[in-house]
Amino acid sequence: MREAWLEVPEVIRELGSRPQGLTWDEAARRLTLSGPNVISEGRRIPFYRRFLPHLTNLFAILLWVAGVLSLIGGMPQLSYAIFAVIIINGLFSFVQEYKAERASQALKNLLPKITTVLRDGSPAKVKAEELVPGDIILLETGDAVPADARVLESNSLLVNNSALTGESEPVSRNANPVDVEGVPVVDMQNLIFMGTTVVNGNCKAIVVRTGQNTEFGKVSRLTQEVKEDLSPLQKQIIGVTKVIAVLAVSMGIVFFLLGLAIGRTFFENFMFAIGIIVANIPEGLLPTVTLALAMGMQRMAKRNALVKKLTAVETLGSTTVILTDKTGTLTQNRMTVTRIFVGGEFLDVEDAEGVDMVLQDLGGKGRSGPKNPEGRRSLVGSQFSTEFSGAIRFLIEGMVLANNARLVNAGGPNRDEAFVGDPTEAALLFAAKKLGADIDRLNRRYPRLYEIPFDSRRKRMTTVHRIGGEVWALTKGAPSEVIPRCTTYRRKGGEEAPLDAQTRNRILEINDSMAESGLRVLAFARRRLDSPPFVQRLADAGGHDDIEKDMSFVGLVGMFDPPRPEVKEAIRIAHNAGIRVIMVTGDYGLTAESIARRVGIVGKGRPRIIAGAELARMDERALAEELAKKQDVIFARVSPEDKMKITRALQENGEVVAVTGDGVNDAPALKRADIGVAMGLAGTDVAKEAADIVLTDDNFASIVNAVEEGRTVYQNIRKFVTYILASNIPEIVPYIVYVLFRVPLPLTVMQILAVDLGTDLLPALALGMEPSEPGIMDRPPRSRKARLLDLPLLLRAYGFLGMLEAAMGMAAYFWFLHRNGWVMGQALDVNSLLYRKATSIVFAGIVVTQVFNVFAARTDVVSVFRVGLFSNRWVLLGLVWELGLTLLILHVPFLQRVFGTAPLSLAEWGFLWAVAPVLLAAEEMRKFLVRRKSGR
Repeated sequence: MREAWLEVPEVIRELGSRPQGLTWDEAARRLTLSGPNVISEGRRIPFYRRFLPHLTNLFAILLWVAGVLSLIGGMPQLSYAIFAVIIINGLFSFVQEYKAERASQALKNLLPKITTVLRDGSPAKVKAEELVPGDIILLETGDAVPADARVLESNSLLVNNSALTGESEPVSRNANPVDVEGVPVVDMQNLIFMGTTVVNGNCKAIVVRTGQNTEFGKVSRLTQEVKEDLSPLQKQIIGVTKVIAVLAVSMGIVFFLLGLAIGRTFFENFMFAIGIIVANIPEGLLPTVTLALAMGMQRMAKRNALVKKLTAVETLGSTTVILTDKTGTLTQNRMTVTRIFVGGEFLDVEDAEGVDMVLQDLGGKGRSGPKNPEGRRSLVGSQFSTEFSGAIRFLIEGMVLANNARLVNAGGPNRDEAFVGDPTEAALLFAAKKLGADIDRLNRRYPRLYEIPFDSRRKRMTTVHRIGGEVWALTKGAPSEVIPRCTTYRRKGGEEAPLDAQTRNRILEINDSMAESGLRVLAFARRRLDSPPFVQRLADAGGHDDIEKDMSFVGLVGMFDPPRPEVKEAIRIAHNAGIRVIMVTGDYGLTAESIARRVGIVGKGRPRIIAGAELARMDERALAEELAKKQDVIFARVSPEDKMKITRALQENGEVVAVTGDGVNDAPALKRADIGVAMGLAGTDVAKEAADIVLTDDNFASIVNAVEEGRTVYQNIRKFVTYILASNIPEIVPYIVYVLFRVPLPLTVMQILAVDLGTDLLPALALGMEPSEPGIMDRPPRSRKARLLDLPLLLRAYGFLGMLEAAMGMAAYFWFLHRNGWVMGQALDVNSLLYRKATSIVFAGIVVTQVFNVFAARTDVVSVFRVGLFSNRWVLLGLVWELGLTLLILHVPFLQRVFGTAPLSLAEWGFLWAVAPVLLAAEEMRKFLVRRKSGR
């Protein structure tokens, strides 16, 4: 690759670019020539290969066998109907899978990959697919590299190339030209590649290859068409089908042999066996589950939670602990500098109009009581607008220069659009601007020579600048990390004084008082260094500690990040749902406690605050024992890697853990957690890739909403499984009565198919759209060991609702025959009107009782009258379909011949509608007893 051995200026000229980046017009022109920066998909799987599995699942195989046997047995009409059922069911499942796939792709498009690029000299956010060769990109720790690029500038840059090389160890990258002869492209130290990740430092790079021309594009076929593993719910559904299949075949064989034993003909028993098998198979189960999951994912997306894996939908319902970050998740991530301590004075930054100063000596008691208006003076004015003096000058320089954020539209009405970079660093720039600093002038006047990037373990950042002919290191970071490295401090006039123990303790007390009021506090320090070559030698040797020592303390800056207004209610809902919320933050413990108290994570008592140093001394068993105490706990001053340890300890205690994260170092914890939740706005690409769920608004309340939707999806699946299985009993019982009591067969196989694949299907799908049941977030989390097809569901579907339906169907059957003069033991011609009407009333009876069953199944414990009989319009549309199709089957001559039916009189319909409400009344009584027993 030619760009690797060229010097930086030559690379830029070679690619027809400029140091300030391409113009927007030139970028647009190049995009039309090079095409979008995307990896084309591999060969699509042929339609037939995607469709065939829907015709060969266990249910379908059973039906194929039944159809073939029917054909051999001389019943072509039945066999054709069964074959049609298989194909229709397969098509329906395929269409729903395709819709779910399209929905998933649409949800992915909600979070397009964004990168920072220089256009016309200004940083701008663009979609990665719009990058073109010659674009200059800016990458930070955690960013995914969007295209193959040549490094122009770098600071402690480490890149994870495992996507290309398989080696997970980060590799160093820099801007120096390399000798390309005999060196593999991926090993060239000034090149970075699409699909890799920045794990440390930052860089400026120029795009040299995009899309299919990248190294990743060349090997992309190796990662395409990878078959995903089945989710636990899908495995459970397969288990359900196996249980039902074994039950169906076993019952068919048993009753076939029983029929032979009591003298039934082979043909009669053959018909019976097929009927038993068909009646036991809930043909609509698989497509209904697929659709319910797809709809659940779409509902979650509307509530700002992008679900990447079906496993997340299932696991959400059993979440017992949420480990949450503070900044941006519980708070608005709109940092505002409100208080400054510098040169022995407090500055209160109250609004954009100015800064109030209250004098305060180091030996004082801290600010208290009302402000004295006469003691206030603004720092914004002509004497401070261009030059600063004393300690305030040093603080302003640290705020502006030790900073990677950029103001791109400062002073505009929308603050979110006024900066590029970290919100904390942007807040420092806004505060410096309020104080009258000329930010651009400071950056031009005091150029950066070197940077030690912020690191979550070190919790500080240092930049090296040439200031007034001297070389200075400017450091900002957590007070607990910066102050111990200081040996002097700056007085008001800027002069240095020794930092004795008393002064150090007083600064720490002031830090605590600011933190207790909910401020996030940063400490600033500086140190004069030797020449730049000395600095570079230290950096090359890894001597960061030698740069960040013997520093001079300058001041403290307190920033307030207001809690999101909706979080407090979300925390309350989570607590009511039996979910424990634990804050895990890199911030100071007192700051974390203040915010935790504001949003309701901790109560009136003092929480247990475990700092990073204490956590490091704990082994996982001790930590698990501490967490088992169930007291309010906050983890403060911890690194993202500590989340993994906390997560494991909670899981050792049997908890189902959801973890939030946004950084590169959060990725292991996100993968380890039962549910990994990444931030869509502030999160790095690495975190999003590792997570199961991506929040599109970075809001804790969206996690709670997702838990509610997860519980709802799981409950809805149980609801329509209950509904579908309940109709199996009234379909099976007629065959048992037929064999044991030698009565005319009360229900034909074709009528069973009409129920399972016709009348029942849309109401079952409508149950998948049921909104959250009242009180669903007042129940404890579902046990992970809970089975979809558990004993309570089977007893409710088969032993209660199904038996009621069967009793009503048989009652209608014998009532009709007795009313028309039939006596026990009398044979009936299967082609006679009396027999066709007798089976029709059983068929219609199942439909009518299923109408009341769909209302009964809409809730598990709460009365359906509380949620409203007509509150789910999809159920009403399903019932219109169900009853309309039933009338067509009973009245249209062609359908009468297919299904062996005949019209019913008003009196016969009246009997059905008179007895069917008993099912809903009995179910309401059951729910009442359950509520009474549980005290709800």
